[in-house]
Amino acid sequence: MPPLAERLRPKNLDQYVGQEHILGKGASLRKVIENGNIPSMILWGPPGVGKTTIAKVIANSTERVFYQLSAINAGVKDIRETIINAKKQKFFNQPNPILFIDEIHRFSKSQQDSLLGSVEDGTVTLIGATTENPSFEVISALLSRCQVYTLKHLEKEQLVGLLERAVKEDEILKKRNITLKEPEALLKFSGGDARKLYNCLELVVNQFHETEEIILTNELAETVLQDKFVLFDKGGEMHYDLASAFIKSIRGSDPNASVYYLARMIEGGEDPKFICRRMLIAASEDIGLANPNALLIANNCFQAIERIGMPEGRIVMSQCAIYLAVSPKSNSAYIAINNAQSVVRETGNLSIPLHLRNAPTKLMKELEYGKNYKYAHNGEKNFVEQEFLPKEISGKSLYKTGNNSAESKVSERLRQLWQEKYGY
Repeated sequence: MPPLAERLRPKNLDQYVGQEHILGKGASLRKVIENGNIPSMILWGPPGVGKTTIAKVIANSTERVFYQLSAINAGVKDIRETIINAKKQKFFNQPNPILFIDEIHRFSKSQQDSLLGSVEDGTVTLIGATTENPSFEVISALLSRCQVYTLKHLEKEQLVGLLERAVKEDEILKKRNITLKEPEALLKFSGGDARKLYNCLELVVNQFHETEEIILTNELAETVLQDKFVLFDKGGEMHYDLASAFIKSIRGSDPNASVYYLARMIEGGEDPKFICRRMLIAASEDIGLANPNALLIANNCFQAIERIGMPEGRIVMSQCAIYLAVSPKSNSAYIAINNAQSVVRETGNLSIPLHLRNAPTKLMKELEYGKNYKYAHNGEKNFVEQEFLPKEISGKSLYKTGNNSAESKVSERLRQLWQEKYGY
């Protein structure tokens, strides 16, 4: 007997729950499915929100042959064999088969390259599923041939609805005496993942004999799942929780917690490149100008991982994580770009001062482009005071120095140069 999640997998759009922004009445992906003109696509979203289900619904709705590969255990040979089989399926006006690749971000560049020809000539319609940003993980040549659809976390009401449906409609559970009294613990352990939610429900129910009454409470779920549930799933919600704890430990300057959560992710099979990307972000967002070398260290760590791989790469990542944790902290660069983007959104495309504009043509020079620009290196200490912002926001201070020794020197220089204009 297949597991509960598979038994209750929706067969059509009307049974599908969630993702109304792309699958609701009149939404983009729904129109595509109903019209039957299916492009190759990448489904990007958190685990357990229905990426595989969408692919199968598309195949069912358009009556197409469906091939499924997992990037975890499939190689170029498997891809080629599938494409050969797909070519054999092309008869007359029969639509091309669907090739669904789960966790496509785990395919190497060469594996992704092997898909290009068959996607380009229409041998298959590719549907890739990923929990990672496809801009980073899917090669540009393949990405340019695919439409990207972003999926969202399911809402609490939707998840509770799935539990109620399981208890009432599943061919096995509906025969049991089950009362869904408190769903919160089940929701907590599943972390918004519908597939994991069904697995949790099955784990609890299977503790009882078929004739026993089951009242699903938070206490019952906690008792059963605390021991039996796997706490780390690299494709699941714990993936995001561990990454969050890791970054917050670095931000909080705790090297012990930082290396602990790093170890948790490594032992759980997390992609080292995912960890390195998080450290790169932290190096600028949380350390920034307090220690500019942090970004260099994080970038070198990323490059080292690509060159030496695992398990030796764990040592490099440990060095980087500890370095970031013990570094002084500043989010001034992060706040500055947020402030600047906010001003741009509020004010639009303000006119750039004429003296700052480029003047490559005679006409532009006649229009006074670049006129009266003062070359900074001609001034004392390589500085000449002049206006650089559009006049509408003249004097608006966007960058505030952080409270650390490195930026205190920056602050002093800015006071000498711009105290009257920007208030430093």
